[in-house]
This record gives sequence, C-alpha cells and structure tokens, in this order.
Amino acid sequence: MKEIILDTETTGLSVKEGHRIVEIGCIELENFIPTTNNFHCYLNPGRKVSEKALETHGYTDEFLSDKKKFNEIADDFLLYIKGKKLIIHNAEFDLSHLNNELKIAGKNLINNEIIDTVVLARDKFPGSSNSLDALCKRYRIDNSKREKHTALIDCDLLSKVYINLMDQKEPKLNFINETIDNSQMSKTNISYFKKIIKPTEKEKRNHDQYLKTNLKKNFFS
Repeated sequence: MKEIILDTETTGLSVKEGHRIVEIGCIELENFIPTTNNFHCYLNPGRKVSEKALETHGYTDEFLSDKKKFNEIADDFLLYIKGKKLIIHNAEFDLSHLNNELKIAGKNLINNEIIDTVVLARDKFPGSSNSLDALCKRYRIDNSKREKHTALIDCDLLSKVYINLMDQKEPKLNFINETIDNSQMSKTNISYFKKIIKPTEKEKRNHDQYLKTNLKKNFFS
C-alpha cells in the first residue's frame, strides 16, 4: 500500500484572491514506512508573495523568480501521485490550490483518495488543538527544525503524526538485530503468559504451616 504525504506552500491563503503555489513537497510511504521516492519542487508563482506568507515560509520573490512554473512540472506531479492515497493536513487548503494550478495548466483535477489528518485528529481528540505543532507535542515528535513552514519538513513531521494517528509504531531501522543468529534470537525471545496457576489445598496447608513455624522462631529468637 503506497501513500503520499503531501504539503504545499503558497503566496497567500485564498485562491479567490489569485494566490499561487510556491512549493510542493511529497514523501511516499509504503506500508507506513517512508521510501526514498520523494517529490519536491519550488515554483515561480508569477506574482508577489504576501507579507503574511513570507513570514510563514520565508520564500522571497527573488528566490522564486528563477524557479519553474507549475505547468512545467504538472505532468511529473500527476504521474507521481497517480493511483496513490494522499495524506494531507487540512486537505481543503492544499487541494484548492493544487486544483486551481491544474485548472490553469489545462490538466485534470485531482481525484485521488484523500485522508485529512485534521479530521483524523478531531475524531481521536475531540476538543483538542489539531495543529501540526500540537500533534507533534502530543506524540513527542521533535519539531525543533520547524522554524519556518516548509513543505518537506512539514511532510516529514506529518508522516510521523499520521503513523501515530493510525496507531502504527513508528518504524525504526535496526541493523544490529539483523545480524543476530537464530541461537541468539532464541535467548532473547521471552514469552509472557496471562494464565494464573492456583495452588492446591495441600500446598496451601503446607504454606500455612511454614508461616506458623517460621513466625514462632522469629518471634522467640
């Protein structure tokens, strides 16, 4: 099962006000484990970045001026996400901007299956804050690198949040364990049983007699 963690950064909040995408970041998961097949690009939006957006992600008009336009990467992006489930935090925002760009480029709109992690978080923690920072704090995920809202950093954090929201253990690579042979493994595999073994009546009597005898000895010693 392949899924795509997706995030965008834009020149501003509203498509209706003509705002455009300046960055797309994607991390691919296969069975909840990140692969190396990521997608990332900065984009020239063809308009100025708003002051509020600049404070958020830090991408200046000068920095974006020599980047590709969305229509130049549209086919590669659509091929990358084809047939895969998209995992997005506050999906309505990102999808509105992506579909706006696709519409301008004359491409088909996104019809992938979508999972919105904001909705997952609301269902799991009703009444609590569902921001990405709040969820990182809840799951003790280090977000200290998130000085700005950049797409790939946010995707990396969201992948960890998503795995936790789905009650999956965050995968860790353990190369040491792979070198342990079967004889060593047998020593480390410990089974725990919930079955309770009750003592027999004879064992109870012997235990009571033992306590009486030893209590007398200790008392009179």
